[in-house]
Amino acid sequence: MLQPLRPAPRYPGKGTCLRTFLRLLGFLRPYRFRVALTVLLGIATVVGNVGLIATAAYLISAAAVVSFISLLTISVYLVRFFSVFRAASRYAERLVSHDVTFRLLGSLRQWIYACLAPLAPARLSAYRSGDLLSRLVKDVEELENLYVRAIAPLAVAMLVCALTFAILYPFSRAFAFVVVALLIATGVGVPLLAGALSRGLGRRQLELRAELYARTVDGVQGAQDLLAFGAEDGQRAAVADLTRKLGRIERRMGLIAGLRASLVDLMMNLAMFVALLLVIPLVATGEIPGIYLAFLALLTLGVFEAISPLGSAFQFLGRTLGAAERLFDVADSEPDLKDPERPRPSPADHTLRFDRVSFRYDNCSPAALNDISFTLKPGGKVAVVGPSGVGKSTLVNLILRFWDPEGGEVQLGGHSLRGYAQEDVRALVGVVPQRTHVFNDTLRANMLLAKPDADAAALTEALSRAGLYERLERLPEGVDSYAGEQGARLSGGERQRLAIARAFLKDAPLLVLDEPTANLDTLTERALLKALQRLGRDRSVLLITHRLVAMEEMDEILVLDEGCVVEQGTHEQLRTAGGLYTRMLEIQRQMLGPLESWSRRQ
Repeated sequence: MLQPLRPAPRYPGKGTCLRTFLRLLGFLRPYRFRVALTVLLGIATVVGNVGLIATAAYLISAAAVVSFISLLTISVYLVRFFSVFRAASRYAERLVSHDVTFRLLGSLRQWIYACLAPLAPARLSAYRSGDLLSRLVKDVEELENLYVRAIAPLAVAMLVCALTFAILYPFSRAFAFVVVALLIATGVGVPLLAGALSRGLGRRQLELRAELYARTVDGVQGAQDLLAFGAEDGQRAAVADLTRKLGRIERRMGLIAGLRASLVDLMMNLAMFVALLLVIPLVATGEIPGIYLAFLALLTLGVFEAISPLGSAFQFLGRTLGAAERLFDVADSEPDLKDPERPRPSPADHTLRFDRVSFRYDNCSPAALNDISFTLKPGGKVAVVGPSGVGKSTLVNLILRFWDPEGGEVQLGGHSLRGYAQEDVRALVGVVPQRTHVFNDTLRANMLLAKPDADAAALTEALSRAGLYERLERLPEGVDSYAGEQGARLSGGERQRLAIARAFLKDAPLLVLDEPTANLDTLTERALLKALQRLGRDRSVLLITHRLVAMEEMDEILVLDEGCVVEQGTHEQLRTAGGLYTRMLEIQRQMLGPLESWSRRQ
């Protein structure tokens, strides 16, 4: 079971890399006992391997000089023991180390996603979707290099060096110091050289990979437009150029990896050669029995198994730390909106009020809303109309508290939305958006987003009231049919009906309709409006639209132009006022009149 991660502490330090490394170590705290077990099993694996080859060498040497083979019984059994022990410890070490790593990476993904959620949508709009995908998937996977290939192997190497010194010291003090010195030179010098040669390559590789992911995601999502405008060659060339640059870096990293492996082999064989040079004179003078010559030489060779993984770990350390910094860059971002320390309880009065609200998305953008005021009482119906791009949809973002106004207040139940928990506010609002996002899952799962504990009867009732149930019944698997990527298996009208069904299922007291019939034909629009009328009964309704349909049913209409309310009143008052609303009605009548006449004849 994955253990929840606490935010890693931020350590002061001279370098960003050191702080990042220490933060990564902090994530190991919930798994410290498993990590300790991994280190012990790693030592056991090296001991098993060294014990096998060293004991076998001693056995062969001793067999040439002893009089009775029975004197070697213990050595024979040790060879058998170490052969089985090596395989068992290797399997257990791999099993435990990878189990710890995958648990940790899974917890990291959950932690990163939990950090991302409060940033949406305001702070996340600064990131490309492909870049975020790269951070959540590939950058988290990069941390495997640190946890499974660096931390535990480093601890194993240090302890094996100490154990090797303890074994060799009784034979010869000088020999023990030389072998340990060669081990340290290999374990430190080779990784430092590999790190120096690959400095900057890992971070550049991460940047190119993130850009390639972003380009690929953009290309897939916009494939139809690229094909329609004949721009697929340019997109293909851009992806190919990024692939070539990434390939050059990966080939260079591969060359460095080959050099590192060769240097480790060279140092290992050099150590064995030095061991022979040092031990042979001692054997010749009788200070060390001759049967231990092969034992000591192969023991020196075998302990390098604990050192060889360090080179690969530290070669990719820069890339791993770069991936961690990219993750922490997102995780450390402060959300624009925060819940109060002591939020108010969810209000019983659902009166929604905009009090002189002004808002702009950033300092470089013009004001999206300017001094907007209106009141939506429980059971009331208010429409906000106007040309496209005048700030109508910004009202939805403020009601859901995705952003806070820079001037004025949005109030619910007589109190500012800032005083409530964001979750409590959103629980009271049902939204039918202009563009309904449909997840690549079953229709049932898409419906349960609105109310996860809804039963089959509630789902059926919501779909029926939205006019979608009969259509879904004709599908082979009904509501368990898959909707496809972004609802590709549904028509535009069916996606909008699915949004309405979600709103029925949520049954929130405040209903916000954001261009619910945009981009639909007249027949589908009329059917959807009937469903919306059923949905809006006994609820407060805020209708945001540029299509002036069923406006006579609204209690109040606000006409927006360039972020300001230029007209306000009932349909009859505005129709005869001769202002922007009157002009919009006339234009709509001229455009839709012939089409509606044709629809009635059909």
